[in-house]
Amino acid sequence: MDMNQPSSEPRKRHRFLGSRASFILLAFLGMIGYLLTTEHRGHVILALPWLFVLACPFMHVFMHGGHGHHHHDKDGGKR
Repeated sequence: MDMNQPSSEPRKRHRFLGSRASFILLAFLGMIGYLLTTEHRGHVILALPWLFVLACPFMHVFMHGGHGHHHHDKDGGKR
């Protein structure tokens, strides 16, 4: 079969995206997201100071870049 000729069968890609099940899933996820944000907003606001405190060690570990342990010498790092 020649690759330049269109096939007689239409392509069946992304069947899930246009289906009824995908619409129901997206609607269900939207409802869950709405209820979680409206009903549990107080819990999240109370936890915010602790999230900032927990963010400090992670920022220290991942954002400092090793405190200069990467030596870039002209001799290729051999001493």
